[in-house]
Amino acid sequence: MIFSLSTLLAFSTLIFMLGLLGLVLNKRNLLIILMPIELMLLGLNLNFIFFSVYLDDILGQVFALYVLTVAAAESAIGLAIFTVYYRDKQTLLLEGFVRARG
Repeated sequence: MIFSLSTLLAFSTLIFMLGLLGLVLNKRNLLIILMPIELMLLGLNLNFIFFSVYLDDILGQVFALYVLTVAAAESAIGLAIFTVYYRDKQTLLLEGFVRARG
């Protein structure tokens, strides 16, 4: 292994924390809220992959692939909802989204 497990886990934790920081700092734009969530999922997937390689077990890589599939579906559905909302309200700010009913 080129890097130690602790270095790789620190890297994936840094990516996860950057996503968490982006989620906490931005509370207005719905599209920008979706991007840090994807960054957090990337950090989680890296943990699965690093432990899978370290333990020499394929199950972590399979689970990471499953999480990527669910994240892609979540992004597609979220972007479709945002597109419909933007066509109706002409904005993606969160203040109007809370009042949306229907």
